[in-house]
Amino acid sequence: MVDRSLDQYYQYNMSMANDREVLRGIWEGKLPVCFQLGESEISGVPAPEPYYLMVPRLSYFPLVTDRVRKHFVKYIDLAKQDLELWLEFNGVPLKWHYPIGVLFDLFLPDISLPWVITARFDKFPDNEILHCPSREAVESHFMSSVKEADALKHRGQVISVMQKKDHNQLWLGLQNDKFDQFWAINKKLMEMASGESEFKHIPIRFYCGNNAFIQKLIRPINDDGKRKTLRAVIEDIFPTEYSNLRIVTQGIEPSEETPIQWMSEHLSYPDNFLHLIVLSNF
Repeated sequence: MVDRSLDQYYQYNMSMANDREVLRGIWEGKLPVCFQLGESEISGVPAPEPYYLMVPRLSYFPLVTDRVRKHFVKYIDLAKQDLELWLEFNGVPLKWHYPIGVLFDLFLPDISLPWVITARFDKFPDNEILHCPSREAVESHFMSSVKEADALKHRGQVISVMQKKDHNQLWLGLQNDKFDQFWAINKKLMEMASGESEFKHIPIRFYCGNNAFIQKLIRPINDDGKRKTLRAVIEDIFPTEYSNLRIVTQGIEPSEETPIQWMSEHLSYPDNFLHLIVLSNF
C-alpha cells in the first residue's frame, strides 16, 4: 500500500522543484474510507448502508465524522444515541489524537482500499483510547503538539510571539482543509532562527505497531557538521534492528539518504512532528 510513485516524486523534488509543490502534494493526500456500523449495535431492520468518505491524511477523525454519526445514529437504540462515537479497525480501537494518515500507515500492509472502519457507540474502551468530547478537545491536543514541536525546533520562540488570531488561523486552516490559510501561518514555524541553517532539534515520533510511540532528542546535524540522514537517525534509535526495518511516512518510503532536516520541513504533519512508522521487512 506504500505509494512508490510518490516516493520517487518527493526524492526528485528534494532538489529540482518548488518546495511549495511538495507541501501541497502532501496536503492533498486523501484516503477512501468505508464506515460500517458494528453489527451488535444495529437496532431493528433494515441494517444501514455503509458510509463512504474521502478523508484528508493530515486531519483527525473527529473532524470528519459528523456525517458518519448522523448517518448511523438513527439505527441504534434511543438510549445510546447520545453516546460518544468511536472507531475500530480489525478489532483495534483507533486513537483519534493520531492523524488519520498515521493510523492508516500503522496498519500496513493489512489494509486494502477502501479502508473499512467500524463505527461504534457502545462499550467505549476507556483503557485503550482517550475520550473526545468535542472539537475543542482536538484543537487543544493539536495546539499542544504544535507548541511542543516549536520548543524542540526554536525553544518555543516562534509560537510564543504569535497572536491568538494566528493560532486560530492555523487551527481553522487544518479544520477546514485550507492549504493557503494554514501555510500562511505555518511557514513561520518552518523558518530557521536568525543565523541558523537547521532546527535546534527535530520533532519526530517513531511508531512500532500499536505500542506507545518513541520520542527522543534528535539533532539535524552530525558531529562533523554535515546534515544527518534518515539512515543515521534510524541506526541511532534502532541499532540492532536497523537492517531489517522499513520506514513509512505520509504513505511513502523516503530514501534513507534524505536529510532529516528536509523531511522535517516538508513531510511533517500539521502538528509540526514527523510521524515515522517502523515496519519490519519480515
